[in-house]
Parts: sequence; C-alpha cells; structure tokens
Amino acid sequence: MPEQPIAVAMSGGVDSSTVAALLVRQGRNVVGMTMQLWNQRRLPELSTEGATGRCCSLDDVYDARHVAEQIGIPYYVVNFERQFEDQVVKPFVAEYLAGRTPIPCTLCNNYIKFDRFLEMADSVGARYMATGHYARVRYHEPSGRYQLLRAVDATKDQTYFLFGLTQPQLARTLFPLGELNKSEVRDLARGMDLAVAAKGDSQEICFVPNGDYAAFMNAYLKESGVPTREIEGEIVTTDGRTLGRHAGVHHYTIGQRKGLGIATGEPLYVIATDSASQRVVVGGNHDLLRSSFFAADVNWISIAGLSGPVRAQVKIRNKHAAAPATLHATDDANRVEVVFDEPQRAITPGQGAVFYDGDLVLGGGWIVG
Repeated sequence: MPEQPIAVAMSGGVDSSTVAALLVRQGRNVVGMTMQLWNQRRLPELSTEGATGRCCSLDDVYDARHVAEQIGIPYYVVNFERQFEDQVVKPFVAEYLAGRTPIPCTLCNNYIKFDRFLEMADSVGARYMATGHYARVRYHEPSGRYQLLRAVDATKDQTYFLFGLTQPQLARTLFPLGELNKSEVRDLARGMDLAVAAKGDSQEICFVPNGDYAAFMNAYLKESGVPTREIEGEIVTTDGRTLGRHAGVHHYTIGQRKGLGIATGEPLYVIATDSASQRVVVGGNHDLLRSSFFAADVNWISIAGLSGPVRAQVKIRNKHAAAPATLHATDDANRVEVVFDEPQRAITPGQGAVFYDGDLVLGGGWIVG
C-alpha cells in the first residue's frame, strides 16, 4: 500500500521549496499546495513600483509551481481569499481601529495555514502537513502532549507566531527546518539546484505594500465607505493637554516616536490609543514602562495549564528579548496575569505574549491590558 502523502505548504520561497525537495529526496510521497490569499491588484492606489518582500504574490505562486515541476510532485493552488479577508484582514482592521496593534501573521497561522490547509491535506489523503517554518515539534510521552520548541537557529525562530497551534494541529505538522540554520538551508537549496535558491526572504505582510500599514488602512476604509472624519481625534499628553490632531488611531502604536506630527522640544512617545474618545496619548519614555499585564484567549501547548504560579520567560513582541516573569492564574481559565521581574517597555494591547521555558513554548495569548 503506498505511503500517505505529505502535503507541503509551498509559498514560493526558498524555505518551503527546500522542505518539499528534502522530503522528495528522502523518498516520501509529497504533494505541493499553495493558498491564494489576497488579490494583489485590489486597492490599486497602494501599487508601489519596486515593492519587495511580500509573501504570497502571483510571482510566488509561479515560483512554487516551477519548483514542484522541478522535483516532480503534484501541485495545486486553492483560493482562500474570502476566508483570509474574513479571518485575517477584517480583524486586522478592526483591531487597529480599536486602538490595538494586531499580528496578522499569527491570525493567518491560526485560522488559515494550520486550519484550512489541513482540510486541503485531507482532500488529497495526506496524514501530515509540512511547512518551512523555523520551529520544532515533538511528542512528550509522560504528559501525552505535543510540544512546540524554538528552532535551532535563534535568529530565524518563528515560534512567536505559532502560539495558537492546537494539539490536533501539532500532531499532524512537520517542521523539517527546525534543526537547521538558514545558511544550511540555502546550501541545500543550491545543492539541489532549486530555481528559488537565491531568492530573498519575504519580510512584509502580503496585503500591505512595503509595510505601510496606515496607507493600507486608509485605502481599505475608503473602499468600505468609512468617512475619514469619523476616525480623526486629538493628540493629548498624559495630564490631558491637547498638542494637536491626528487622522486616526490606526496611524499609531505604543512606543512610537516618529511621525507624531508635533514638536515640543522633548522626545515624546505614544503611550496609549483610546478608540472610544479617538485620542492618542503621548508622554515620556518612562511612561512606557510597566511591570504586569493580562493575556486573554490563552492557548496552552506544552503544558495543560496553570495549577499555581509558573516561572517563564515572556516575549511581548517578535523582536523582544523574552524577559523573566511569573504567570498567575485568574478566575478565567483562558486568561492569565503576567508579572515581570523588571518593568518592560511598550507592552502593547493586540500583540501576542508567548511563554517560554528555555526552548519549550508553554503557550501564549493576546495582550489585553
């Protein structure tokens, strides 16, 4: 009886292409699949010559198909644009309008790449899916749980964006690059003569050209018929003094200094955004420091939950160096209080909080305040 296929999520980049080629080289039965998520021709006012670093473009689909032909595997493209807009783009817009700073890549992982994609895998009889993420997964027999671990290459580790993965999803997921360094992956791609071996890494979000979130928001709101005047408001200090006006809280995020449009002779940073009053609150660097926050909708991965205070290293944004803290249970099983040993800068509602024990990802949730 032939082996059940492994469905490889092929983005058209060097990482997922190398995963597919490696599995073929190992003699595995591989099917390549790409999800079409966003119409790049939509919102034409965002078109930017030389826009680079965007994942999931039409060029990426072409590259994925080319690699699939190179390595001799079946290849399919499935359109998930409607689901992507409903579960990623609309929440992204709503979060910014609510004064929070969302992470669309995590939403995409949770609801599209590791949810809808597994449905696609089922359609071709695949037991496992494989991706080019830099992370590791293992089964821990004593606890009966699948555990998520940081990648060997700390500079490429992507576990911060994967904290929403469930036990059933982890049970069917392979991360072949988790034990490799990026340089080794490039060498493998070159050694297998893959067409994308020299292709640059994607850095930006697929629906946001050149990382200009505010421009995307403006265009999307215009398309949706939201009048600009409804999102304008005041820029105020922590003691309530009005310094100027802004064109919408979605232009600002906690800790931002540049682009405030005001001059006071001293450095000012965004301390908070209040969607109810449409106010942006600014203050000094010291106003950004906080020792605790709450995380909601917590997903426990490598442990079943909290039975008491737990020590962890907590990461509050992708580039944040995880800091020592204590996790405390609350009356809500899906909500925890995080208390840092030392105050941290710019704890931002809407971002993810991921809890680590060394390389082990205990779980994570969404910062709510």
